[in-house]
Amino acid sequence: MLKIILMVGIILSFFLRTAVAEPEQKYSQTDILDRPLIERYILDELKSLRQDQQDLERRLTIQITDRELSVADKSMNYANVTVTYFFYIIAAAASLIALFGWHSLKEVKTNTRELADKRLNKIAQDYEKKFLALERDLKRKTRIITDNNREIEIINEIHNLWLRAQSVQTPDQRVQVYDEILKIRPGDLEALTYKADAVMEMKEYHWAMSLCNRVLELDETNGPALYQRACAYARLGAEEQAIIDLQLAVDLSPSLREFIAEESDFEGLHGHKTFDSLLTAPSQE
Repeated sequence: MLKIILMVGIILSFFLRTAVAEPEQKYSQTDILDRPLIERYILDELKSLRQDQQDLERRLTIQITDRELSVADKSMNYANVTVTYFFYIIAAAASLIALFGWHSLKEVKTNTRELADKRLNKIAQDYEKKFLALERDLKRKTRIITDNNREIEIINEIHNLWLRAQSVQTPDQRVQVYDEILKIRPGDLEALTYKADAVMEMKEYHWAMSLCNRVLELDETNGPALYQRACAYARLGAEEQAIIDLQLAVDLSPSLREFIAEESDFEGLHGHKTFDSLLTAPSQE
């Protein structure tokens, strides 16, 4: 209780000091915002400003509403005119259809379809011709490739046979190899000539002459065939004919001259003037 009384006394003493320390101000010395007339003036101005703002908002709302209504009215008018013109166009088209009739439209459709069919048929025929030409070209090239492959196989096979002919020892075996070559490639002049040489070793002179004649019927300037026939003539005793063929063979193939001196088939021709001249004549390149 004493504490409460003490606190109240302290508060009262504080207010008394404040009242004594701060003297009362006059009206003219107070702040302008604390004066009653100024407060009234400010409140009136605020009220007027708020009313003006409300009036402006109301006018803007009215103007915006009027413009929206105007735009909506114009849009409705435009839509109405557009729909009207659209129906006019439909009516005009219907009138034209009724005027020309459905038959004309059917003819147009038919003609269009026929024209399209003709165009498509022409395009199809053009492409078919191109495909046929391409197919023929492919077949031709395929045939050429096949023929070339076959020719390569034949060449390889003949080459192997020539190698085998060089490796065999007896003339009979060589004749068999040459026959295989001729079976693959009939009319091979080189094979016929070498076969005649092998037959000469077998002492089948008439057979060798027949083979040489076959070669010379196809190529009368074949020097090796003339040489082999000269050998056959020499073995058969026809010396003059042998020398004639030998002279032609040397003239056509000068490299054959170097085999004359060592050729056993020409032993019976030694001492013949023409034959000896062939032996002594210089080699021609």
